[in-house]
Amino acid sequence: MKQVSAGPRLPAIYLPHGAGPWPFMDIPAAFGPPEQWEALAEYLRTIGREIAQPAAVLVVTAHWAAHRPTVSSAAQPAMLYDYSGFPPSTFRLNYPAPGSPALAARVRELLTLAGIANDEDARRGYDHGTFVPLMLIYPEAHVPVVQLSLQHSLDPVTHLDIGRALQPLREEGVLIVGSGMSYHNMYAFFSPRPRHAEDGARFDAWLTATVEGGDADERARRLAQWERAPGGLESHQPTCEHLTPLFVAAGAAGTDRGRRVYSGRLIGMPVSGFQFG
Repeated sequence: MKQVSAGPRLPAIYLPHGAGPWPFMDIPAAFGPPEQWEALAEYLRTIGREIAQPAAVLVVTAHWAAHRPTVSSAAQPAMLYDYSGFPPSTFRLNYPAPGSPALAARVRELLTLAGIANDEDARRGYDHGTFVPLMLIYPEAHVPVVQLSLQHSLDPVTHLDIGRALQPLREEGVLIVGSGMSYHNMYAFFSPRPRHAEDGARFDAWLTATVEGGDADERARRLAQWERAPGGLESHQPTCEHLTPLFVAAGAAGTDRGRRVYSGRLIGMPVSGFQFG
């Protein structure tokens, strides 16, 4: 990939990608008020309108974990419908954005320079953590997209280091997107017990204070100890794969301050999105 240095330094983003293929079907009543989902959709559309168009997008997706961080390298990725129980039409969605073998190679180069062992996958298709938000952000599908997996351990320090290694991409025309959910407790989403929403609110407040306050070292220290945060473990069950893309985005932020750019409720729980730079 040709490195771009003349354009603006792009931000690193952590966004909520919602539930399955939600923007492209009728919202079930159990998912809560439709206007809450439309607010998320409008936030995602705003990204495409308000951030300078990148040369490419690198998506760190909550729906892909591997033994070593692995980058998708197909020139024309297929679709990966990694959900079930949704209308047949949602299995015909298509997002024909090109991949970028050159960006995939650059990601591998940066990880290797940082001493982080890595792999590539030339057959990986776009999973819904990638294609659902991007169909709203860049509906024309004209911006090349590469996916990066999580590392199986989901260790926050490991993923902060991955983000730090990838920070130069922001000067090279690449928008780094961590795609997950700041609240993701599959056991609690549809529970009537108020304590789940209370746990979610406590963690959302802690997470926002962590992203927006302090310097980069303090931010990293707090994120590395997220399990000790009020409502932390209660907000991410059975695993923290939907929180982990935030660690990569925060690492890629460098010394840039973070801010909450989306705050809403989905399926009764508080959900936030953050931007660095």
